Formats: sequence, C-alpha cells, structure tokens
Amino acid sequence: MHKNFKGIDKTVFGRGSFDQLGQILEPRRNANDHFMVFIIDNYFKGKDLVKRLPKQAEDVVRFIDVDPHEPTTDQIDELRDTILKENGLPAGVIGIGGGSIMDIAKAAALMFTNEGSSQLYQGLNLIKIPGIYHVGVPTISGTGAECSMTAVLTGPVKKLGLKCEWTIFDQVVLDPELIASVPNDKWFYTGMDTYIHCIESMHGILNNAYSMAYGEQALKLCRDIYLGDQAGQTAENDDKLMVASLMGGLSLTYSEVGVCHALSYGLSKILGEKHCYANCLAFQHLGDYYPEGVAEFNRMMKKHNVVLPQGLSASWSDQVITDMAEVAIKLEHMWNHAIGTDWKTRITINTIKELFKRF
Repeated sequence: MHKNFKGIDKTVFGRGSFDQLGQILEPRRNANDHFMVFIIDNYFKGKDLVKRLPKQAEDVVRFIDVDPHEPTTDQIDELRDTILKENGLPAGVIGIGGGSIMDIAKAAALMFTNEGSSQLYQGLNLIKIPGIYHVGVPTISGTGAECSMTAVLTGPVKKLGLKCEWTIFDQVVLDPELIASVPNDKWFYTGMDTYIHCIESMHGILNNAYSMAYGEQALKLCRDIYLGDQAGQTAENDDKLMVASLMGGLSLTYSEVGVCHALSYGLSKILGEKHCYANCLAFQHLGDYYPEGVAEFNRMMKKHNVVLPQGLSASWSDQVITDMAEVAIKLEHMWNHAIGTDWKTRITINTIKELFKRF
C-alpha cells in the first residue's frame, strides 16, 4: 500500500525567523487553558536565546538536559502529569533544541490528550486521539526530527517511537542562526545522520522516485557541506545543512532506513549511545551493505579530522552483544527495506551479533 503521509502544516525558513515565533503562536493561545509550554535544551539556560522567547506570564518553561540520555517514556509521563496537575491543558508545546528535544515535544503533545503511560503507544498508529498544537524549532540539524512522524522514546522494554500522522509538527521554524554554536563534533555526527538517512533510504526495496528526489538533493547538499571547496562550519553551510536535514527526513519518511539504524538502536538502548554518534559508529563497519556510502563517509571523516573508536566489541560481553542484537532484530521494517522480503531467511540473531563484533 502506498504511503499517504501528512506533512508539516507550516514551515518558515530563514535567518532571524525565530523572531516570528510570537506572531506564529498568538492565534493559538485561545485553545484549552490558554498557555504555552516551552521545552528547551538545557544548553540554552541563561543564554541570549531564552531572552528572545515570546513568553507570556502564564506560560511554562521546562529546561531539559538531553546529554547524554535520550528521551524516555518515564520522562514524558512525568512531564505530562506534572503540567496537567499544576497548570492544566496547554494550548501548545514548543520544542527548542536538537533531535531529542524535538521528540520530547512531539511525544508530550500527543500524551497530553491520551491516557496512560507513553509505553502503551510505542509503535505504529497506536495513538487514539490527536495531540495538541506543537511547534519545532531545531537548534542543531541532521536528525530530521523536525519533519519526522516518529517521536523516538526509550522505555523499560524497547526503544521505539510513537509513530502516527499526528506526531508531525504543526509548525516548524528553521532559523540557521540557531545552529551556529553547535560544537564541531556534534555538527559532524548530526550531519552524518542526514547523510546516512539518505544512503539507507535510497538503497532498499522501498525506495521510489519521490524518496529518491529528496534523498539525491539532500546528498548533494551534504557533499557540498562536508567535501566541497568551502567545506566546514560556515553560515552558508548552516543554511544548507538545515535544508538537507529536512529533505533527508522526508526521503526516509517515504522510504525507510536500514541496517545502520537497526544496529544504532541496539547501541542506544543497551549502551546509552546518542543516536547520531551511534549511527556513525555502526556505519563505518557496513561497507559490504553500503560500499559507496561508507567510502564517501570515510573521506568526510578524514577531511574533518574525525576519528571514531575501534575495537569496542573487545570489551563487550556476549550477553551485551546478544542484548543489542535482540533490540536490532525486532526492527523488522528496517531489515525488510535493506535486505528484502526474505530477510528472515538471511538475517539471524547470530548474523547481527557478528555485525556488532566488527565494532
């Protein structure tokens, strides 16, 4: 069946567009109990960006530290329950930060209107009631979370997203000025998340003209940013990376990711590695699955003096490797796309354990 996915309702792009946020929010303030919830990466606490928030007296501001931990179901449940008890039902949620903050904002928006723990909704189309109005303001680019229909959460049992058309942001503000302060290592790892999205989206059985068009353009931008004559963290490249992140996210939305993402979920769930970094750790070892992509990835690492650790698996017990493999093999949609409909005859738990032993 062809995908009939919902896109972002509204997108504003451009330097200084963050200053339009108050104007964007104003018509939405009459809903529910007439206040907004700003969910902001703790990195910005006390910084100039906070002074520019279009905050009104009744609004709630939550600073959340997402380093090193990724969003959890318990975190979303606590956020929802506390705000409902102390303040009421928000008119909207605004996430300002990187991919983890985007996912927290999307998940919270859904859980304000759906009862029970967010654990109950980890999967496809399990959400029963549309969430409240929600806005994404990325301050780091690459994850594609600003356009994704998934809010990835780690729960006691599994790492899996709340995935449905209601997850997608109602509004996205893409201001390249906001990503200028991203540290060089994170700038590389998050940009590589976009690059890997495109490579995996375009190399699998679900790729199509629609996903290929977005993927090809996003890859062109990534190559300009990381391998071009003007490669590096510049204002022009920040503009390009913000657009590449969006296009890479749209490419995978109408296709799928593959082997690298399945393995990275295992790294994140069991070892707590951040998603973008985990993707890079995995991708460097997948030359037999994505030969051209891995070769180009290696050139990007060399050009930007990035060195990833080797020999990690030597310190992992067989139980740890087994646990990671069990997380990865459950991501059947990824293996189906990457390997084919007969993937279960070709990929076993032992196959995946051997992949982890490459690390």
